[in-house]
Amino acid sequence: MVEQKVKWIFEPAHCKIGFSVRHFGISETEGFFRNFEGSIDTDRSDFSDAAVELSIDASSVDTQEKNRDVHLASADFLHAERFPTIHFKSTKIDVLEKGQYSMWGDLTMLGITKAIVLDVEYAGIVERDPFGNTKAGFYVSGKINRKDWGITWNAALDFGGVAVGEMVKISCHIELLKV
Repeated sequence: MVEQKVKWIFEPAHCKIGFSVRHFGISETEGFFRNFEGSIDTDRSDFSDAAVELSIDASSVDTQEKNRDVHLASADFLHAERFPTIHFKSTKIDVLEKGQYSMWGDLTMLGITKAIVLDVEYAGIVERDPFGNTKAGFYVSGKINRKDWGITWNAALDFGGVAVGEMVKISCHIELLKV
């Protein structure tokens, strides 16, 4: 049986495009992006052939601390004025086991594109929500080194170490709407 191509869109009210990074080497500072849009095209009901595209408004960074958000959007980090969009486009999906995938793709920030790999957990489909919509859920995680995109700002600490870690953890809760 040949399945038909289906288009899904990210449902912003039920998604969190999140990240965290070490702070002072002793804790994690978390944040997310408030504004984004994306879509997924797939021929298979298990999403094992999904083509994913996501665009994020870099200036919408939110760590629940306004001064830090302004700094993260500045030229020291995301340089949102010059590079307003962070973009991800998948290139390949590997099925590890039922509902568990590795998703390869290109991440573009600050005009630099690098290949990354994300872990994807497929949580399933709700065929009909209370509003008559079909939804699908995922949890996406991974790690990137911010220096790979030229994000090098830091501050040395008097007692040794630095203020901001290099590794950024990606943590996304995704709910898709079938269109």
